[in-house]
Amino acid sequence: MTTENNPAAILQPTAVVDWESPIPPTDLIFDDGEPLESNRHRIAMNVLIRSLQQAWTDRNDYFTGGNMFIYYSSTQVRNRDFRGPDFFAVLNVDGNNSRQGWVVWEENGRYPDVIVELMSPSTAAIDKSIKKNLYEQTFHTSDYFVYDPFDPNSLQGWHLDNNQQYQPLTLNERNWLWCRRLNFWLGTWQGTIDRETAIWLRFYDVAGNLVLLPEEAAKAREEEAKAREEEAKAR
Repeated sequence: MTTENNPAAILQPTAVVDWESPIPPTDLIFDDGEPLESNRHRIAMNVLIRSLQQAWTDRNDYFTGGNMFIYYSSTQVRNRDFRGPDFFAVLNVDGNNSRQGWVVWEENGRYPDVIVELMSPSTAAIDKSIKKNLYEQTFHTSDYFVYDPFDPNSLQGWHLDNNQQYQPLTLNERNWLWCRRLNFWLGTWQGTIDRETAIWLRFYDVAGNLVLLPEEAAKAREEEAKAREEEAKAR
């Protein structure tokens, strides 16, 4: 994602998370008008969000979003200096609630369980240092991944251990990483989405099957119905 002029100040973890303040901030900003790095970054973000929603279409106990502000302290609000992850998921929350952003003190202190940052040359160092430290030390986010949509070999990930420290994940034989909290693999997939051909970051289930987008799932159902119809005619 894009960053402010002083990225270190933007994402420096606070010593005390004061979301329990008697008078929490109310003058929150949820849109700064800043676009994502590129159209490919936008598509890549939506692929993760929409495929997770498709996979969990029968569930209402989670929230997933991207490029949304996450507010977690009064100091951060006063500084007007934080932007949210490119993709995040929070489990065991009411998924029916409408949210402009993720406000920790309005969510019973809940932080994202999984975060993915879509890197670019200008943000990669921050994503793998300052943001990583924030998600580890302040958010205590279980699974954190980074990926550059223009570099198919850039996938990295970390899992929070019992000592609340990130341990690097090891790629499997397919160069995928396991996301424990979502119970999905994260790996690359080459194809065309929204008229752009690229190597996208996608979810795969435990059996190695691609987690489909809504339109892909609809097409698969149509093809299955057509195959059954042709089989019936043949009989």
